[in-house]
Amino acid sequence: MASIMDGERQFHIQAKKGEIGRYCILPGDPGRVPKIAQYLKDAKQISQNREYNVYTGYLGDEMVSVCSTGIGGPSAAIAVEELVKCGADTFIRIGTSGGMDMKVYGGDLIIANAAIRAEGTTYEYLPTGYPAVADFAVTEALKQAAEDLSSSDLGNSYHVGVVHSKDSFYGQVEPENSGVSERLLTRWQSYLKLGCLCSEMECAAVYGVGLARGVRCGCVLTAIWNF
Repeated sequence: MASIMDGERQFHIQAKKGEIGRYCILPGDPGRVPKIAQYLKDAKQISQNREYNVYTGYLGDEMVSVCSTGIGGPSAAIAVEELVKCGADTFIRIGTSGGMDMKVYGGDLIIANAAIRAEGTTYEYLPTGYPAVADFAVTEALKQAAEDLSSSDLGNSYHVGVVHSKDSFYGQVEPENSGVSERLLTRWQSYLKLGCLCSEMECAAVYGVGLARGVRCGCVLTAIWNF
């Protein structure tokens, strides 16, 4: 029996094998994709469907793709799943976040070596208690790049550590308006005590899919403010 998933192109990202590089950069915002792609040689748009805007170009002789994921874990997981089916095996999520640990200043970079699974998507991929962790080699490469590009100045530094991935933006920004505000606030204080660097919405999902599919994932974020 034929299925809507049986087409040559992936159902959501509308890309196919041969159009996607091994290496994929994953911003959330579709509008950021062409801005990133301009740093690639001979970049061209492969597709645009729903929240997924896909470009492919070259860094040297290596094919590299850029694919937006939209907001949140479910759509990010779909992007990674379908990019893997197109041949990708290394993913770097890039995006914005809200700083949590007070050593993080707006403008700083955060390299996520692991993500708190305060969302739902990873529970479709990983058992309870299994960590959402980055690939070491990808994380080390991001750290080396950050060392070259950053300084010790406030707002131009970098940090490596754990980030918080959530499903509800307003559940964390305005927790007092939630019906489970006490639980949210208690967990938030626990994360702060343990040195969580920042809060965002896609990292855990990307790592969860990466672990389940045996591909490499890393993440670098910009803190745009601190709570």
